[in-house]
Order: sequence, then C-alpha cells, then structure tokens
Amino acid sequence: MSAQPKTFQELINGDTPVLVDFFATWCGPCKMMQPILEDTSRQLGDRIKIVKVDVDRNPLAASTFQVRGVPTLILFHKGKVLWRESGVVPAHQLVKVIESQLMVNA
Repeated sequence: MSAQPKTFQELINGDTPVLVDFFATWCGPCKMMQPILEDTSRQLGDRIKIVKVDVDRNPLAASTFQVRGVPTLILFHKGKVLWRESGVVPAHQLVKVIESQLMVNA
C-alpha cells in the first residue's frame, strides 16, 4: 500500500493524472461543476484523481497556477499541465478531453 501524498505538489507530480478544480464557495458556476465532476469521476474511475482547491482558502495555489477566474480546471500528469480551461465544462467534453490527454501522454 502506498503512502498518501502529503502535499499538493506531491499529488500533481504523481503517476496518476490529477484534475484540479479551482473553485470558490460563493461561485454559482463552480456549484454547477460539482455534479459534472462526480459524473466524470464515475466514468473515469481510478484512471484519474479529482481534487478541489478553494481559491479563497488556498490563494498561493491559485496564484502559482495563475488562476484568474473560477471555476478553472487544470489537468496535471507527472507535474506537467496537460490542459486547462476556465468556466463550466460539460461532462461529455471533460471526459473526452481527459481521455485524449491520457492516450497522448500514456
């Protein structure tokens, strides 16, 4: 059994791709992303990790990745940014983008 990553940096540098949802609790479109992310997680299973980062509680993380608006989704694999998008992304589009990135970067 592997140890859980201790930091955000360790998580995004791992072998499993990580989709990070930078959000804010007061943001309407961010609330719309929650069921989309749950659906995406069900479809992709353990091929990806989905992590939510509250920009108000983690301003350094938001600043590090130049998140200017929420929601912003960033797909990381082994520390590299593979894809990013701001705004609400429909589940079918999100799954398609992630699957194509997983194939390209496998």
